[in-house]
Amino acid sequence: MRRSVFASSALALSLAACVAPSQPPVRPAPPVPVPAAPTPAPTPAPPPRSADWRDWPLTPGSWSWRQDGQGSVAAFGVPAQAPELTLRCDRTRGRILLSRHAAAPSLTVRTTSMARTLAVTPTTTGAAADLGARDNLIDAMGYSRGRVVIEGAGAPTLVVPAWAEILRVAEDCRG
Repeated sequence: MRRSVFASSALALSLAACVAPSQPPVRPAPPVPVPAAPTPAPTPAPPPRSADWRDWPLTPGSWSWRQDGQGSVAAFGVPAQAPELTLRCDRTRGRILLSRHAAAPSLTVRTTSMARTLAVTPTTTGAAADLGARDNLIDAMGYSRGRVVIEGAGAPTLVVPAWAEILRVAEDCRG
């Protein structure tokens, strides 16, 4: 019997020796750091305006012209929005009303041939200057090389193209 106990013990030990040693518990992999979202680059500041207003970019928008009961109207602005600048002929008075859709104590109009500061009257939507139909400023606006600048203290500067609609209002008003 001793032999059978000894044989069984030897068999048990030999079997135990065949078993792989136990492994330490598997540790989860360390978390992979997620790179932070890149910070968006700041919007670059617009380039400084040139000292020469004739190089300034045009204000977004376009001119439109229409006939109305008193004469005709040329309006500059973005479609489906209130116009930024309006020239309206009052044929019975022989006057052209230049209106700006922004409050300002006065308006300065710059063309390639002249610059003039206009006295204005406040309106419900901004400011308006009353000009004679034959005022040289209207012709200077229409014949300006490429653009006309309208400035008013406290209002954004308008840089509008010198299109035919300006002179068409003048012609309609002059009869």
